Amino acid sequence: MEIKTTDLVSLFEKSLAHIEKGNLEEIGFVVQVGDTFCKIHGLERAVYGELIEFEGGNKGIVMSLDEDSVSVFLIRAQTPVVELEIAKRTGGVFKTGVGMGLLGRVLNAIGEPIDGLGEVPYEEIRPIEVTIPGITERSPINQSLETGKLVIDALVPIGKGQRELVIGNRGSGKTSLAIDTLLHQKGKNVFCIYVSIGQRQASLARIVRLLEEQGAMSYSVVISADASEAAVDRYIAPYVATTMAEFFRDQKQDVLIIYDDLGNHAIAYREMSLLMRRAPGREAYPGDVFYLHSRLLERAGKLLSGGSITALPIIQTQGDDITAYIPTNLISITDGQIFLDTKLFNQGIRPAVNVELSVSRVGGSAQTRAIKQMTRALRLELAQYHELIGFSQFGTELDLVSQKSLQRGQIVYQLLRQRQYVTYSFVDQALMLFLLQENFLDSIALADVQSFTGQYVSYVFSVYQDLYNEILQTTDITLEQRASLSAIAQEFSRLFVPHEQ
Repeated sequence: MEIKTTDLVSLFEKSLAHIEKGNLEEIGFVVQVGDTFCKIHGLERAVYGELIEFEGGNKGIVMSLDEDSVSVFLIRAQTPVVELEIAKRTGGVFKTGVGMGLLGRVLNAIGEPIDGLGEVPYEEIRPIEVTIPGITERSPINQSLETGKLVIDALVPIGKGQRELVIGNRGSGKTSLAIDTLLHQKGKNVFCIYVSIGQRQASLARIVRLLEEQGAMSYSVVISADASEAAVDRYIAPYVATTMAEFFRDQKQDVLIIYDDLGNHAIAYREMSLLMRRAPGREAYPGDVFYLHSRLLERAGKLLSGGSITALPIIQTQGDDITAYIPTNLISITDGQIFLDTKLFNQGIRPAVNVELSVSRVGGSAQTRAIKQMTRALRLELAQYHELIGFSQFGTELDLVSQKSLQRGQIVYQLLRQRQYVTYSFVDQALMLFLLQENFLDSIALADVQSFTGQYVSYVFSVYQDLYNEILQTTDITLEQRASLSAIAQEFSRLFVPHEQ
């Protein structure tokens, strides 16, 4: 009896109709094992970023889709994967646990605790890459995120939801500036996440100990992907951390996230790409490396529904050359940059912020009214100082106006100096800048400027606490308050005892 082809097809369809699709698994087998990655044949429907499970207990992430195989990077380097081992699709992407229980914990790149304090009580499991909120869901950046550093809050203000690049040579104070900003958030209802990418374990241990000593771990999370970790760990760490930040943001909280540093992140991606035999492009980085950081930093922002993520990415330059090619051109992705100058650092000016090359594209929108009043013409005074200092070094005789501008610039730089771990509230900063603006520092010796301003702030806080609290609550300084502050400054000047010369 002849059976037509169409009949055979209908018979197969009928016999397979009762099988539930959920019971079907697409499996493949390992055809090649490399350094922390492998190639799998048979997973024809696998998608980029999908999580793959191995028979031996390991897991991996699909990072490349080739014609007859997929390249998968292994999440657990210590769990071996061998050739011909069975691998199956999970149908989902890599996810990490999130929740309020993360606060105070030190985690590895995949969100597992490494601080010996037991399991983390996760509230949800979320994918590490999500759809980014559109512009209609976002709110204008109009709230200040105080760093506690006078030079930044006065001249390069950062707003909640902003992406501000911290850039500079090795050893110019980039990490110190970021950690001081994190410490200053104590009591300000801002959660902080510090992501260490490609750093030494000893450096991270010192940072964690400092945060514990300062009581900052209660509102912070530390993610570690140190230099000894596999490239895939250094690659996914910032995405895992940002997913955790988005959970806090969705609870209508403000979050500060520090990526230290994204140069090492790009290097990790280059390492992965070369292992997958992708052709390197300019500076030996793959062609899609720009997308690596643009899709990461676009997740920062302030939402209309409440909550914000402020990103402080850190990048390292060579020879103080801010125009040098940075793998992902982060300056064009972010909303401004804080450039730390090695020359200023070696001159003892800390933080070594180069005011001329640093910019905030949010500007005065992210400043309190009190600070904004006191910073008028401050950048211009510094620009005039830099122009005149070149003439003075050649022994050129300066007129009285130029000499006054030169002296003014020296006072400004002396005022802007600030030791590590020392931060000021916006009221303290406003009072210091008030002294500068009203010329109370002109008659003070340079060596006494720091002492005079610090003692003046303490004097106002202790003797005229009502006035101090009024400025704190209103974030503004009225004409009547300015008159009172001038009278207090004259009163304090008579009490101040300068150092012996």
